[in-house]
Amino acid sequence: MTEPPPGWAFERARALVLEHGWNATAYQILNPGIAHWFSAGGDAVLGYARARGVYVVAGAPVCPEARLGDVVDEFEREVRVRGQHVCYFGAEHRLERLLRARGGRAMVVLGAQPAWHPADWPPIIAQHASLRAQLNRARNKRVAVREWSAAEARDHAALWRCLGEWGATRGLPPMHFLVEPRTLGRLDDRRVFVAEVAGGGVVGFLLASPVPRRRGWLVEQIIRGRGAPNGTNELLIDTAMRAFAREGAEYATLGLSPLSRRARLDETMNPAWLRVVLAWVRAHGRRFYNFDGLDAFKAKFAPSRWEPVYAIADDRRALPRTLFAIAAAFSGGSPIRFVGRAILGAARTEAGWAMEAARDTVRR
Repeated sequence: MTEPPPGWAFERARALVLEHGWNATAYQILNPGIAHWFSAGGDAVLGYARARGVYVVAGAPVCPEARLGDVVDEFEREVRVRGQHVCYFGAEHRLERLLRARGGRAMVVLGAQPAWHPADWPPIIAQHASLRAQLNRARNKRVAVREWSAAEARDHAALWRCLGEWGATRGLPPMHFLVEPRTLGRLDDRRVFVAEVAGGGVVGFLLASPVPRRRGWLVEQIIRGRGAPNGTNELLIDTAMRAFAREGAEYATLGLSPLSRRARLDETMNPAWLRVVLAWVRAHGRRFYNFDGLDAFKAKFAPSRWEPVYAIADDRRALPRTLFAIAAAFSGGSPIRFVGRAILGAARTEAGWAMEAARDTVRR
């Protein structure tokens, strides 16, 4: 048998995503570290990470809509033969509707993602004085945003610097899978909008990936460097949205807000024990990840709707193991070690704050 050439799987997956990608996260299956499965007919692909006997699928299969059920069946047959389980993380209503009708699945509401028709963006800004004030703050600090070509942006040192500065402010160690931050080397179909201060260089950037079947874009990353004035993030989003609107795009999203309740779903569909765990995370996880702050930031742009996002497992009894596997996919290894590093990082940060406060007291 002739071996396929190096890079064949990536290029085939990319072609299928650009032809059939509908899930907001479809393009992200091309992220580093995500493996690919192809249907026997070659007309479908899905991206996955495997951990603890679970294939954690990134979003949903990428295929013609009419083939979705058959592709799910083909993939899951192969997984069952290996004695493994499947979880679709980041599934949206196409796959949710199909699998809910079949029954026997564990479905967990992960949160919601805000969505707009880009043509509605200028009126939204016109109607919200607080958003205009943020944009003016950035402009008054001489921040300007322009789109860079992929060739210009690819592995640009100033963008990597901003990414490093942004990462240093996060409460968690770097995560991977659908939130992989290191994508500046893979910009072929992505778009990069860069914020620069006159005389001060690059202070932030926005990365958008295509959602081809919806003729739209997912704002995948909004990165703010250490010297970015207030309003920089808003100006990045405004510039990107207006560019999408000029080009006739029909869909845009800022991506998942984890634990968001804005989709107005009945959370009793989650098991009782999981509702308790998620409530605890909402209340006490802020030192690591500000769920409410992220949700409020996205909500202030007045999205036209909030779309529910799910994790769907193939076996209700395997849900605890499945959730651990999801954590492993995002942490890139042991979730326990990941949490340990997060706690250690938080302790170091708080110790730094305490030392700074003590120095300020001495100076007074």
